[in-house]
Amino acid sequence: MKADHYSNLPATLALLATLICVSACTQGISDLETWVDEVKARPQKGIEPLPEIIPYRIFTYEHKDRRDPFDNSIFLPKLTQRAGSDQSQNQIRPDLNRVPEYLESFPLDTLRMVGTMAQGDQNWALIKTPDNTIQRVLTGNYLGQNNGKITIVNDDQVELTEIVPDQFGGWRERSSSIALSQ
Repeated sequence: MKADHYSNLPATLALLATLICVSACTQGISDLETWVDEVKARPQKGIEPLPEIIPYRIFTYEHKDRRDPFDNSIFLPKLTQRAGSDQSQNQIRPDLNRVPEYLESFPLDTLRMVGTMAQGDQNWALIKTPDNTIQRVLTGNYLGQNNGKITIVNDDQVELTEIVPDQFGGWRERSSSIALSQ
């Protein structure tokens, strides 16, 4: 007889839980109705006016007294002047016959100087690459993607001269450096 009494226990507990939940829902919503009435009683704010839209003014390009914006003849005197000066002077240009060094495959801003080493009278700089390898370099080595040749290795930085393109199809030198990272 005891076994029959306990077999209905799960069903009885489920019915009791359902009755408790239903009784909690029937307590009323008077507090919600009060809040809605308070919100409705507040003075209404006006809607802000839309900002004034400035109409688009069409510009018609009339080239009567103006230069054609697609005419690049204004660069011709500079190119001619540069070509004449290049024949009289040594032209700056990268050595395309040189075998590129390993550190030239990385952009200069991704390389970090992490230390120095001295061996005899030579100072070596320790350069960390983005793939976390450390390479040692000295004056005369190249690094960076702009033909950067190391000119000085100091204890706190590596100074180099890069050869970068200018606006007129030629090349110019630019000084750069990599400082010791902390």
